[in-house]
Amino acid sequence: MTVPQAGRPVVFRGGIVLTMDDAHTIVPGGDVLVVDGRIAEVGTALTVPDGTHEIDASGGIVMPGMVDTHRHMWQTAMRAYGADWTLTQYFVWYYLQYGKLFRPEDYVAGNLISALDAIESGTTTSVDWSHGLRTPEHGWAAYEALATSPGRYVFAYGNIHAAPWEWTADPEVRKILEASRDDARMYGTQIAFDVSDQDENFPELAAYRAAKELGLRVTTHAGVWGATNDWGIKNAYDAGVMEEGFTYVHAASLSAESYQKIAATGGNVSLATESEDTCGQGYPPLHQLRKYGIPTSLSVDTSVWESADLFSQMRATVNADRALEHYLAHQLEPAETVTHVKLRVEDVVHMATRGGAHAIGKDDEIGSLEKGKLADVVLLKNDDSPTWAPLINPYGQIVYQAQRGDVHTVLVGGEVVKSEGKLVAGDLKGVKAKLESTVAYLEREVGDDWISGQFPEIPEAEVLYNPYQYKK
Repeated sequence: MTVPQAGRPVVFRGGIVLTMDDAHTIVPGGDVLVVDGRIAEVGTALTVPDGTHEIDASGGIVMPGMVDTHRHMWQTAMRAYGADWTLTQYFVWYYLQYGKLFRPEDYVAGNLISALDAIESGTTTSVDWSHGLRTPEHGWAAYEALATSPGRYVFAYGNIHAAPWEWTADPEVRKILEASRDDARMYGTQIAFDVSDQDENFPELAAYRAAKELGLRVTTHAGVWGATNDWGIKNAYDAGVMEEGFTYVHAASLSAESYQKIAATGGNVSLATESEDTCGQGYPPLHQLRKYGIPTSLSVDTSVWESADLFSQMRATVNADRALEHYLAHQLEPAETVTHVKLRVEDVVHMATRGGAHAIGKDDEIGSLEKGKLADVVLLKNDDSPTWAPLINPYGQIVYQAQRGDVHTVLVGGEVVKSEGKLVAGDLKGVKAKLESTVAYLEREVGDDWISGQFPEIPEAEVLYNPYQYKK
């Protein structure tokens, strides 16, 4: 394995280049030249500076680094623990019972492994929806873990253990938000909170105003069945605090009026389709977002029970949207047959790249391979896999054939963080040691519930009562 020295120009040679520019230009047999951390040129048979490190991209796809707009990174410390959970069981475990056990060092472990997880799968930018920061010490720890990790990170500060109008007023929290906002190592800062009560007094208004004072965007779980629905949109809209660039996560159980308000105020939606498919937020609403022209990005949500890569999210999004389209057609009288699907694989590749860049306000810097943009570049190639022959439709290959193991090379700002299929950035061994300590601590503290939490019983009778109410 040959990894170029930092700062050395890099050129990808002879791949299918998906630029994801406005025209979605594809360059067969194309080259991408990276100089000084930026895209210097995209074309064929490019002339490059002396000493340029060449990467053979033939038989592969060169694409922009993907952008994840909603990932609870701290929960990666419990990867796959809740594979059989419902949303209610997730709420109970993290919000009412054991989430409060996480120490600052456990947030560090979760963030560090999630950061490596992201870049290893070709996701070069992630929004860390860090919503369990119950003390400033937790906040500082989570922030510093992101700032020292390879990749780009937007720190979305949240605290599910207190009301948002309380913690956003805390001077110590304000210090963290300002430090992260002004830190060149970070790629942005947001405030993450939900409107969970149907309260006409709208106490969450104070949190919206705090975001405005600090010059930060808001990201909020909206349209989560039984938890955050139309009243949150109505209160925010009536108060005039829904602003362009705010992100509404899931948005799966909203009325037409709420979708119209998101569209009218320049909001965007982060879909976590695997989560919406399995957890109960509501049916993945891409059909509604398409109807109202709402910009859409994709996200992992939490690898405590879903996949940790955007290949899985792209595939789930296509499948969910097409399944609904066919189902609705079959319910008509007389029944109809869908002959041309509305959602195309190209569309979800856009959501995973340009869509994410737009959602975080960085479309002028990342999300496409265009001259002058930051060199966040991914090469998908696997010469040892029969799945990579023949290579015909690059969008179809990405969405329905590719996996994280096909991520050959990843650049972030021109620096190689994955090469020839292996991570070359970060301290994976050291992070695993931190995780071992965190898991041992949690298992000890949770006690007898550690095993039962992973394998919830299947009741003999239907359970009608939801023990969790999404409020303080």
